Amino acid sequence: MKPVLGVLLLVALVFGLVVAGFYFGQRRLIYHPDMTRGDAIVASNFELARPDGVRLRGWVDRPGQPRALLYFGGNAETLQQARAALTACCPGWTAYFLPYRGYGGSDGKPSRDALLADALAMHDEVARRHPGQPIAVVGRSLGSGVASWVASQRLVERLALVTPFDSLSNVAKSHYPWLPVDWLMRERYDSAGWLHGHSQPTLVIRASDDDVIPAANTDALLRALPASTRVVEIEGDHNNLSARPEYEQALAEFLR
Repeated sequence: MKPVLGVLLLVALVFGLVVAGFYFGQRRLIYHPDMTRGDAIVASNFELARPDGVRLRGWVDRPGQPRALLYFGGNAETLQQARAALTACCPGWTAYFLPYRGYGGSDGKPSRDALLADALAMHDEVARRHPGQPIAVVGRSLGSGVASWVASQRLVERLALVTPFDSLSNVAKSHYPWLPVDWLMRERYDSAGWLHGHSQPTLVIRASDDDVIPAANTDALLRALPASTRVVEIEGDHNNLSARPEYEQALAEFLR
């Protein structure tokens, strides 16, 4: 019995270490700001100061257009490709791009609560600059959760979600079914819950071979969205679908 008990204790110890590592290290699993340092060398022309002293530094493209568009990127996304894509497809909007805190040239460290508060502050600053004008929000991957929060808290004329999920905790369950994710996950991003009852025009762009956001998690989000939601599936995976011409075409048609 002693060898069996020893093995069981070792297994329990290893599992406990894995659980603790997930709980305390989940922000390192979710946020990858080091991959966005290239954004820091691109001169910013839009800055947002936050009450905690953090300054977020990003860009405004095509200033002077009456309508405004906000873009929220993925967890490791540099924003220059998104800027180029939205310039090509959506010329009738002034577009705002703001790296999350800790990303690109922005100060601070990322966390769900901070990112969501920053996103609302960004929306409110843009609304101040475009009084009475339509505001559209585009969010990709992690940014789809941020965009969903903004759409649940502010009037958004149009909402486009790229490779979105129902909640980040449910995505984690799909990848780690052997972990008690509900007990461990703090950075949840409950998009489906936030968008329950959402009625504004909505576009969902999904990848045919997404190995990051399982199809079931996007399907679950769609069940929470209005039946009028337009869904475009593009051949490709989670990271390369935006290189397909259908991606810009879908955004262009939605954001006319």
